Order: sequence, then structure tokens, then C-alpha cells
Amino acid sequence: MRISVLGAGAWGTALAIQAAKAGHEVQLWGRDAAAIERMCSSRRNTAYLPDSELPPALGLTHDFARALRHADGGLAIIATPMSGLRGTLAALPETQRVLWLCKGFEAGTGRLGHEIARELRPGMRVGVLSGPSFAQEVAAGRPTALVAASDDADLARAAVDAFHGERLRVYTSADPVGVEVGGAVKNVMAIAVGVCDGLSGSAPDAPGLNARAALITRGLAEMLRLGLALGARTETFMGLSGLGDLVLTATGDLSRNRRVGLMLAQGLALQRILQQLGHVAEGVYSAPTVLARARAAGVEMPITEAMVALLEGRLLAAQAVDVLMGREARAE
Repeated sequence: MRISVLGAGAWGTALAIQAAKAGHEVQLWGRDAAAIERMCSSRRNTAYLPDSELPPALGLTHDFARALRHADGGLAIIATPMSGLRGTLAALPETQRVLWLCKGFEAGTGRLGHEIARELRPGMRVGVLSGPSFAQEVAAGRPTALVAASDDADLARAAVDAFHGERLRVYTSADPVGVEVGGAVKNVMAIAVGVCDGLSGSAPDAPGLNARAALITRGLAEMLRLGLALGARTETFMGLSGLGDLVLTATGDLSRNRRVGLMLAQGLALQRILQQLGHVAEGVYSAPTVLARARAAGVEMPITEAMVALLEGRLLAAQAVDVLMGREARAE
């Protein structure tokens, strides 16, 4: 299969490595010509995955037109941040089969990926590839399971053909709405769990493992409520892109969103945190949009609301926990 991966960050590079190792004809495109030249000479993406060697068969290009020609009749995988999805989709022909990896709601419009595609390219065959996955582990060939979700069953199956292997399992789903809501909201919940863990042990009555379990569980409930309001299926949130991705992102040491929460608990300013990270933490940008979509749908999301207040500087980390614990008792 001919595959063009559009975006040479960590996740795009990791999937390109695995697809090339599986014997597909893969082109990895990046907009930074100098970075692509360095990758060509070193056969490594030193900026994002310095420990992973690029297979000899993996092609590299900074020529977008060339990458599009390569994907014609095959698959285009959009591996940009959420902010780049609209522009990349708009640049693709409507006949192109497309999957995206980005997770979140679009800033400004509040749209999910499938909503952006429906607006720009209503006839395009599109879907999302998501699930609990850190790029470093995928690139290293560690066992990982993903889900390919699309209204087009043949496209979801093409994702299986492209990426499924001994160490990378790909399941299919007909619920792209649920898969995208799970991928977006879990980033916000990971910040909350990071805050909780960062405060753990700071005082005798500080939050601990009990609080972490409660946050993950109630975070899943918030995710489910919003998903159902937007047309998702309940069972999707018990799967890889729901519970699975939430647990990984909320507890895994490689999670950037979790690290944001940990540093917020230390009292660091958000701008300083983002400078230290050096990479995108989608939950920071998604949180206000998640809350706006929830309010528009009449969905209550108290954890998300507390995280937005914390990120905007209206609450301190310990105050956010107090706000959540001080809520009225209610039926679960």
C-alpha cells in the first residue's frame, strides 16, 4: 500500500516507521526542509524520537505535492496537531482516503475532526486512528492496540491492512464521534490527575491514590455524558479510545498533559510550563473548547470546569481539588 504520513512529529514518525517495516511504500512529509534533510542524513528524528532508527525503505520529503502524489490511490495519514487539521484537509483532493491522528476540539469553532471534514470535504472518505499509545513505544515496536474509526467500513479496514502487525493491533469502530470525544476529553482529565498526583503528600490531608481513582472514574463519566450528547455510542467509552486512552494519559510518565498537571501542582505558571515542555499538550488548548461544547449541549462537566479555571489562573491547584470535593452529594 502507498501511504503518505503528513507530519513528522513523534506520532507521525512512529507510525511511518511501523508501516515501512511492514513492507508498505511510505513517505513521511515534514514542513521543515532543514529538519527533513537532517533526518535523511542521520536516519533518525532527533527532535522527537532520537532513539529510533528510520528504516531504509522509509522515504522522507518536505515537498507536499510529492507526498500527495504518493498517497493517490493509497492512504494519507494526517499527523499534525489539531490546529493543523483544517488546513491539511483543505489541501487534499476529495478523492483521497484520509485518516488523522490528532486528538481534540478545534480552537475557535469547537469542532471535532469529523465535523471539520464534513464541512470542508463532505464527499471525502475519512476516519480517525486513535487509542492508548505513546509514540516512543510504538516506534520501538512495543505492543500497542489502536482503533480505526470511520463511517466507511472499507476505510477502517484499510487502516488495519496498513498498520496491524505482530506488535501493533488495530481494531475497527463505526463510531468516529465517540472515538474523537474520548481522544479529546482524556487530555483534560490527564491534567486533572496530574494535579492530584502533584499535590499528593504535600499535607496530611492531601489527595492520594483514592482521589486519583475517583478522578479517573468521574472523568470517564464526564467523557461519556458529552459523547452521548454529541451522538456517540456508550460502548465506545469502555474501549481503547475511552477508558484505555484515559488511563494511559492520566497515569503514564510519558504523558505531556499529565506533566502539565504535575507542574501546575508545584505552582508553576502555565506559560513557563509550556516553554519547558517544548511540545504540544493538547489538553491545555482543548479544555476551554470542551467546556464550551458541554455547556452548549447542556452537559455538566465539573472536572473540566475546574481545570479551565486553573489553567486560566482563576483557581490554584489545591483550590481546584477543594472545589470538586466540596460539591453536593448526589447519586452516582
